[in-house]
Amino acid sequence: MISRLLLAVVLLHVPFAFTSEPARIVYIGIANDGFYEPQTVYTGLSLRDRKRPLDAAQVALRGTRILERALGLSFTLDVELMTPDQSPVTAVREARERGALAVLLDLPAEAMAAVAESEGAEGLLFNIRHRDARWRAEDCAPALLHTLPSHAMLSDALAQHLKFHGWSKILLLSGSGDENRLKAEAARQSAVKFGLKIVAQREFKLTNDPRQRDLSNVALLTGGVSHDVVWLIDSEGEFGRYVPYATQSPRPVVGSEGLSAHAWHWTLERYGAPQLNQRFRREHGRDMTSEDFAAWAAVRAVVTAVTELRAAEPTAVADHVRSEAFAMDIYKGVRGSFRTWNGQLRQPMLLATHNAVIAIAPLSGFEHSLNTLDTLGVDKPQSLCRH
Repeated sequence: MISRLLLAVVLLHVPFAFTSEPARIVYIGIANDGFYEPQTVYTGLSLRDRKRPLDAAQVALRGTRILERALGLSFTLDVELMTPDQSPVTAVREARERGALAVLLDLPAEAMAAVAESEGAEGLLFNIRHRDARWRAEDCAPALLHTLPSHAMLSDALAQHLKFHGWSKILLLSGSGDENRLKAEAARQSAVKFGLKIVAQREFKLTNDPRQRDLSNVALLTGGVSHDVVWLIDSEGEFGRYVPYATQSPRPVVGSEGLSAHAWHWTLERYGAPQLNQRFRREHGRDMTSEDFAAWAAVRAVVTAVTELRAAEPTAVADHVRSEAFAMDIYKGVRGSFRTWNGQLRQPMLLATHNAVIAIAPLSGFEHSLNTLDTLGVDKPQSLCRH
């Protein structure tokens, strides 16, 4: 592997389309976004704290300093937190007019849809927030790329692990609400895809009503059916944290608790990941998450394209990132690239407990005619994205 110093020396001898203006990347979010408010339960515990992924975007930019000196070009991240009276469509349009190479979209679904419909034909828009299939299907757009994995990619990774170990009979235990519904649908599709059988699907409910005790009692919910594994779907986490070690039969738990699928994990110990994790923790005092990784990967894609093109022209950078020729190091053992049919970043999924990466999908034995990473998520023949 070429060291950063050697890379800088090499680049010093390569002509670059120099400009005095910095190469700009713009992050657009919502001020006082409820998505990032701590979600507390009745005991006062906060189980699903979310942090804006700006820290990771900044880490990705700070990693370009040697390149900046070699290329004679600086990179900058502009942060725009909109108020309720501002239009996300206008914000994206103005960012492009000011020459932004890419826009990182950290927006609620309604705002995302407006941007994709009005401004999604040109340039580079990175979805760093949403895992829903719709953004990669009926609501896709030519300019919209996704560095956060879809629900389908995450559930496919778990399904591969279950198939690999011969755990073919699944008890699917899920909560209510839209996000849980989308995850459950992804789990069902993954089970079919990899030849697993969902022997029962049961919905839990947080309640103290004795008439509904069968909906809140883990032993009752997991009894009465033969199964190899409990696949738990609980986006809020309040019920799910009580499921491991409380099932009626001694069975592993995967999904929202136990073994989970992630784009990134703070315990990954190979491929340069420890250095990235340590740098992030040292600079920001917390562990890097999958959402952080999505912002980091988006910035890295832009920087990689500029470096390879030796130019910071927005149209050229956008075309290169979306092309079949583009690939970048994502610190997970293989190079990541974007699927031309729906804009999704190809990447391995990390299967991890709370403090260890157990496996990395795609697992051995799951083959694809072109790219094994395309065994995770929607492949081209099944894509509903029509640019």
